[in-house]
Amino acid sequence: MDIKEDEEFRVITPTDTQLRDSVSARTGTLWTAVAHIITGVIGAGVLSLAWATAKLGWIAGPAALLAFAGVTLLSAFLLADCYRYPDTDNGPLRFNSYAQAVKVYLGKKNEIVCGAVVYISLMGFCIAFTIVTATCIRAIIKTNCYHREGHNATCSYGDNNNNYYYMLLFGLLQIFLSQIPNFHNMLWLSIVAAIMSLTYSFIGIGLSLGKIIEKRKFEGSVRGSPAENRGAKVWLVFQALGNIAFSYPFSIIIFEIQDTLRSPPAEKQTMKKASTVAVSIQTFFFFCCGCFGYAAFGDSTPGNLLTGFGFYEPFWLVDFANACIVLHLVGGYQVFSQPIFAAIERWLAERYPQNKFIARFYGFKLPMLRGGTVKWNPMRVCLRTMYVVTTTGVALMFPYFNEVLGVLGAFGFWPLAVYYPVEMCILQKKIRSWTRQWLLLRGFSFVCLIVCLLSLVGSIYGLVGAKLG
Repeated sequence: MDIKEDEEFRVITPTDTQLRDSVSARTGTLWTAVAHIITGVIGAGVLSLAWATAKLGWIAGPAALLAFAGVTLLSAFLLADCYRYPDTDNGPLRFNSYAQAVKVYLGKKNEIVCGAVVYISLMGFCIAFTIVTATCIRAIIKTNCYHREGHNATCSYGDNNNNYYYMLLFGLLQIFLSQIPNFHNMLWLSIVAAIMSLTYSFIGIGLSLGKIIEKRKFEGSVRGSPAENRGAKVWLVFQALGNIAFSYPFSIIIFEIQDTLRSPPAEKQTMKKASTVAVSIQTFFFFCCGCFGYAAFGDSTPGNLLTGFGFYEPFWLVDFANACIVLHLVGGYQVFSQPIFAAIERWLAERYPQNKFIARFYGFKLPMLRGGTVKWNPMRVCLRTMYVVTTTGVALMFPYFNEVLGVLGAFGFWPLAVYYPVEMCILQKKIRSWTRQWLLLRGFSFVCLIVCLLSLVGSIYGLVGAKLG
């Protein structure tokens, strides 16, 4: 790439025509963007928020939920401004991935680091979704077993080894869904997944409220649930912060979502409105699930909120909620997989443009399909199948819900939701060193770094302990 560099601000100006507008139609609106965001964020993480709140207590828990919401919204605003380069309504460049934006603003080395963090995090989300899906399917089967054969029946579905079969079934389904070409072709899946996520969140909140009314009191304390000793308590607090960090940010897919929006109005305006609406909805549900769940269960709050309501009555409602989770995660898996597919396939197509295995598409007819013809590409089929097999395999090796969520949240939150947005903002706005705005942004980034490092250490400690145990 040919670049020009401004020595004072280090803003690099690319001339790479491959980053310019593509010919694909962009018809997304405010509400389609909201649907994509909700699909991505109101997922597996919401089920762990009651547990996280229980570890932090009645003051630190709600405060952490609100703090992460604020950081997420600020990150979304900063990144929305970076979508076009330069930042004008008719800017010549628009980015369809996080790594592309980092390359233009911060250079090739930062792009490599950012790309590694982005794709590891995206893959981590898919691993987490596979774990949660298996847990929910097992819960449904176990509940039906007790309802059919009685509460004293021996239902082998409680064995954790059965999770492996459900993970494999989920992976098999994702192999087929992964053939969806790109974000522009999966709006229907995002809408269904978003509806499912709101549904099971409402059910979790409703069941928690019902339990509170039944007990006629709020459980919990200011200090949170106790631990074996102070050291164990500290590790659990850090792990809880990692769980909250996992639940909030959608910066990892913000450019892919913004690239679907039509213009005018300017994409950044629509994206900021969509982020505000989505984060508001997200925070309401997270706050309710976290606080009501803790109030319902107190010190015995489970890692997965819905498992705390037992396997008996109301069995049909708990079953329905778990089914909604499964349907949502089916779509959520694709939301987080598509950026990886697009990046690898784009790289292969540019490197081997004449290779028939990579470039050629074949068509076959399906009589029940409108249009009658489905196009498939050998490279796409093999690549995406290998990806699903890999994520499923890792999930089989580490099937630990809260620990995995904590590690993933702490690993990706600071670089993707704080560091890179702040650095790109400083360059884009040409903020001079040691000015008030510069100090505020750098101080904000440093504080978030410390919190994420502590969360990462605590979550890794919990994951290793679970594996050894």
